[in-house]
Amino acid sequence: MGGDELVAIYDDHARVVGSTTRADVRARGLWHAAAVVLVRSGDGGSVYVHRRTATKDVYPSAFDCWAGGVVAAGETPDECARRELGEELGIHGVRPVPLFSWAFEQGSVRCHNFTYEVRWDEPVVHQPEEVADGWWMPLEELHTWLRADDGTFVPDGRLGTLEWFRRFGRGSPR
Repeated sequence: MGGDELVAIYDDHARVVGSTTRADVRARGLWHAAAVVLVRSGDGGSVYVHRRTATKDVYPSAFDCWAGGVVAAGETPDECARRELGEELGIHGVRPVPLFSWAFEQGSVRCHNFTYEVRWDEPVVHQPEEVADGWWMPLEELHTWLRADDGTFVPDGRLGTLEWFRRFGRGSPR
């Protein structure tokens, strides 16, 4: 999504209150929303982790395990989750299952994260503008990495995944 594309603006209670450009959201630190999808292997034992490209406007070259993006104007988080999953990782034909939502504030980034999960054993196809590379990582290895907090992981992705581990252990609500 480019800087001139319209995104939904939210209030601090996660209600849509209008729209503006992505660039305006970044410049003024406005509340917005993202839909993020945890992609797990069919048996649930691994998570797909990827490295963001160096050209991303927020957290370039950082690692993440959530496919997702900013909710566009007129789009629901559910619609955004499906769209982003297809765009970033080439995953189509599955319905992301809603998990939980939470607010993230760090500097000028103020975002309501709507989290989802899918199970997937088919090939993953990266969108080259957004995903530099990726691989499957066992849950326990991911949990160890995130607890260590070495600064290489997207901050909201790290906190959201730790919250996922807190809520669901090593399992899921499915």
